[in-house]
Amino acid sequence: MELFWAVWNHPIISEYILKRLPTIVIVLFVILTVAAYLVYAERKISAFIQARLGPMRVGPYGLLQPLADALKLISKEDIIPARAERSIFVIAPLISVVASLVVLAVIPFGPGRATITDINIGLLFILAVSSVGVLGIILGGWASNSKYPLLGALRSSAQMVSYEVAIALALVGPLMFAKTLSMVGVIEAQMTDGIWYVFYQPVAFLIFLVGGLAETNRAPFDLPEAESEIVAGYHTEYSGFRWALYFVAEYTNIVISAAIAATVFLGGWHFPGMARVAEPGTGFYALLAVLVFAIKVFALVYCFIWFRWTFPRYRYDQLMSLGWKWLIPAALANILVTGAVVVLAQHLGLVETIRTEAGERLVGLWPWGKLFLIAASLLVGVPVIWIVLAVINRRSADFNLRVQRQIRLPERGEEEVFAEV
Repeated sequence: MELFWAVWNHPIISEYILKRLPTIVIVLFVILTVAAYLVYAERKISAFIQARLGPMRVGPYGLLQPLADALKLISKEDIIPARAERSIFVIAPLISVVASLVVLAVIPFGPGRATITDINIGLLFILAVSSVGVLGIILGGWASNSKYPLLGALRSSAQMVSYEVAIALALVGPLMFAKTLSMVGVIEAQMTDGIWYVFYQPVAFLIFLVGGLAETNRAPFDLPEAESEIVAGYHTEYSGFRWALYFVAEYTNIVISAAIAATVFLGGWHFPGMARVAEPGTGFYALLAVLVFAIKVFALVYCFIWFRWTFPRYRYDQLMSLGWKWLIPAALANILVTGAVVVLAQHLGLVETIRTEAGERLVGLWPWGKLFLIAASLLVGVPVIWIVLAVINRRSADFNLRVQRQIRLPERGEEEVFAEV
């Protein structure tokens, strides 16, 4: 009995397990429920865009449709192809789900107990663990021993490797101001500065959103599961519960991408005037902060769904060209411009470095410092990045292949053209 109480009262057990276990359970329950209802939301929003009603049969306004879908998928037969690599085929969906759920540990849903844990390399941890999720897709496509899943896996591996670079580079700009990799620290830096970093880094915010769409395999970047080309891509041979795991991972990653964007660029749970409504440190303040964070996240998730039913799918050459010739050079140019602007602002005395308990923060002085940083990002950063992209892509072929063929036909002799015909 004494041994039991000694283990129970051990600092590691009490601090890192017992204290955080309720938050972990609540976060997992809420996120998995949200992932299920995002399918319902997507069907309803797409129906609204297409002047339809969407799910209406199961429950009032179809609100119980996710429960019916879950029961259907659990009860369906779990089929494993005869020539598939059985062990890898079984474990591949679990890799994707676990990688997406582990990231939730460092997402700051709110102050205090509303966040599971805060580590000083939180953003780096998210990027590292998220890159593991693609292994579940690659292994699932390869282990299926089928051509369509293999093609989807190859597409996904190239796509995610390409756009991970752009996402990581887009996050460097805001970190120049926050001077920390802690997710909670980034929010506190924006609270200290009194402004959201989307105003300082509009180009980086746009790059991150486009990269987030590609990382979650969402249209117009849904090449790994393009139904009109490769049936269902990497999960063609999956059925039942294992097929559902891939979709849980996908919709969880959508929430995570929106949460990172809301944290780094939109101030996380902070909103101007919150301290006047509720006293910081109280339970009501924490509840209000979680509500503010949820509103920001779901506004971005709505954009993810809206884009899917608005834009046509890219060709694969367009996808890779956008990543390597446009987003990555734009992110690199944004880093150089941001660094130059910050150095100039420090030289002019428009910004100052404030020391806090969590570390140093770069703060623009009100009003001229903040106005200078915002104006520089719009009037200098955007034109410079646009010029850089124009110079890099001045000799790139147009996305329209028909136009390219018409341009190149006069350059070739008539004999070559007739010979091909």
